[in-house]
Amino acid sequence: MNQCISRDGTPIAFDQQGQGPALILVLGAFNDRRAGAALAQRLSSRFQVFNYDRRGRGQSGDAAQRTADRHDSERELDDLEALIGAAGGSAAVCGYSSGASLALLAAARGARISRLVLYELPPGQSPAHAAELASLIAEDRRGDAVEYFQRRLVGIPEPVVARLRHAPFRPELEAMAHTLVYDASLVASDRITPALLSTIQTPSLALAGSESPPGMREAAEAAASALPNGRALILPGATHDLDPELLAPALESFL
Repeated sequence: MNQCISRDGTPIAFDQQGQGPALILVLGAFNDRRAGAALAQRLSSRFQVFNYDRRGRGQSGDAAQRTADRHDSERELDDLEALIGAAGGSAAVCGYSSGASLALLAAARGARISRLVLYELPPGQSPAHAAELASLIAEDRRGDAVEYFQRRLVGIPEPVVARLRHAPFRPELEAMAHTLVYDASLVASDRITPALLSTIQTPSLALAGSESPPGMREAAEAAASALPNGRALILPGATHDLDPELLAPALESFL
């Protein structure tokens, strides 16, 4: 495990493996870097892969929690720029789910991203979700925050949400529940706008699974249309899961 230090002093943990051009994986909600480990391994024969814990997850810190602006998701953009620095000052980036939103915002801010892959970019969500989640976290209702995100942002049916309360990984979800505020802010419809996308000149590939909800495919196609150097690709047989055997060939071909 390696570390880099973000602008606010937060240590960001990452694994680094392989040789070749630098590629950073940016994962989504409820994920630490374990979720990207198999994909990183699969890609390491062609790339130097940086697979990191976003702040507040896994072995990364979260200095923002100790300040009044603890829900400022802009710090996640600083974290990604710190990873780019650790990768040599420029890197390709593959963002997954809310991590794709994060990567887009970093590119729009001027991060040195050579190529950009967006896997399962979420459709825009109501900006009110972040405030509601922040309120639940402030009241220490972490379990309620997990279920709010599952129900309102992911769209998991109520019976499934109820069953997941007893899942063995539930304590891990509650431990990172405060980071859902960051995710909700990143995917807000007033952030990833066509106007913002039109400013990003980075060559970009928007991917979605053929078996994912239609909104994911629509979001990929809309993003590709708005990005000056973007195109969309629907992966046959893929779902919202990170399947290295389906995803890696598309990344290798584009990158």
